[in-house]
Amino acid sequence: MRIALDAMGGDYAPKNTIEGAVLALKEFPFLEKLFLVGDTVAIGAELKRLDCKDTRIEIFHASEVVSMKESAAKAVRHKKDASICRAVDLIKNGSAHAVVSAGHTGAAVAAAVLKLRTLKGIERPAIVCLLPTERNVFVLIDGGANPDSTPGNLVQFAIMGSVFSEHVLGYKSPSVALMSIGEEDTKGNDVTKEAFKLLKVSGLNFRGNIEGHDLFENPAEVVVCDGFTGNVVLKTSEAIAYAIFSWLKHELFKNPIRSLGAKLAEGAFRSIRKKTNYEEYGGMPLLGVNGVCIIAHGASSPLAIKNAIRAATESIKHEINPQILREVQSYNDKFAAAPTPVQ
Repeated sequence: MRIALDAMGGDYAPKNTIEGAVLALKEFPFLEKLFLVGDTVAIGAELKRLDCKDTRIEIFHASEVVSMKESAAKAVRHKKDASICRAVDLIKNGSAHAVVSAGHTGAAVAAAVLKLRTLKGIERPAIVCLLPTERNVFVLIDGGANPDSTPGNLVQFAIMGSVFSEHVLGYKSPSVALMSIGEEDTKGNDVTKEAFKLLKVSGLNFRGNIEGHDLFENPAEVVVCDGFTGNVVLKTSEAIAYAIFSWLKHELFKNPIRSLGAKLAEGAFRSIRKKTNYEEYGGMPLLGVNGVCIIAHGASSPLAIKNAIRAATESIKHEINPQILREVQSYNDKFAAAPTPVQ
């Protein structure tokens, strides 16, 4: 497997990205090649600091970086030598099988769509987020690629999320739910109400609408929403998890008795912390583009980068794109004569 890493993408690049790359090379012997895309001097300095001489590394120079404040589409069009653009180019020309970036999410999405195009039958790509529950994890799609979506887009997201849930997470006939403000099909805005009708006859294992309080108490394997809603849910969930652990730490060390209890329960706290830690999940796949693209958290640690590279190898191994193509084609064939097509 050959992976292209946007070495300059992220709040702490290239330090964390290169450290994460080195961790991945140590842990994943099946990596055939790891392209480090970005400023050659900066990348070389980090590799020297880490005393890494792995022959599977190839540095691919890029002189520009897309900053978080820039317009994604404009930056991708005008900064041809940006690290994310050059990294995606490596997929386009067949040198790499996947790209990983912790940089500007919009730029990563724009570069992937403009350079790789979407899969046949897919109008817009979507970001997959994995969120934990007490017993397992579920797919939230879209996590931020599309602030506005049509009912047809939401059906496509459901199809892609179901494929990922079945082939990567191992759920057989994963249940699909639509994020809304009530369980009844009459609840929601015009987009969700129309999407409900389409999903009901889609052939997917559609269980209906799901509300916010059901996400972690009674979740479906796949939860579908537009990217605006999904990104708010994702970041709110991260913030709540962080806040709860901060509150617990403050309360548990108020006196010696509580501190002793905390020490006795340390293993349980550590397990829950690991389950809710985004670093363990690494990165979020961008489904629907003609290639494998993993989007990591902007503040990714070396551990998160390593796991984002792992996520890229899993998407390659499970051949997600051919599975999506088959399912979308099957849906479109089934509803070819319908007045409201999936696109």
